[in-house]
Amino acid sequence: MKRRLAREIIVQSLYQMEMNDVESADAVEMLIAEAAEENESEHVITDEIELKAYVVAHVNGVWEHKTAIDDMLEHYLKGWQMSRLSRVDRQILRLATFEMVFADDVPAKVAVNEAIDLAKHFGTDDSGKFVNGVLGKMIQELDTLKTEQ
Repeated sequence: MKRRLAREIIVQSLYQMEMNDVESADAVEMLIAEAAEENESEHVITDEIELKAYVVAHVNGVWEHKTAIDDMLEHYLKGWQMSRLSRVDRQILRLATFEMVFADDVPAKVAVNEAIDLAKHFGTDDSGKFVNGVLGKMIQELDTLKTEQ
């Protein structure tokens, strides 16, 4: 399973859930089916069951911890509010925060680098720099954030 593809689907699923008020399973199912059909990202889906399980677990994890994640992000968004962020940047920051604070399967630096790449891919020209700035501040206090949760 390619985690890059999984992260793309996670971000898109979170976006769908926020925009269209759909359940996580519906959003994930639709996006995995699209990825398998269109395959515009040129990823080959070799294990759809494993991919779906990983994506659903992370989407549900982000959604379950959304309030705590948003509270953490608010602290690091100097001069910004979560509601003012683009929906794409918001989902990318939520996923990276979940991976760094609540998940144990991804090193924090990998989560940050992946988030920056996702921001460059899905966001605006400045999204990568913005995501890097926010998560760069957060990673410096990561041990404290983990113990507070």
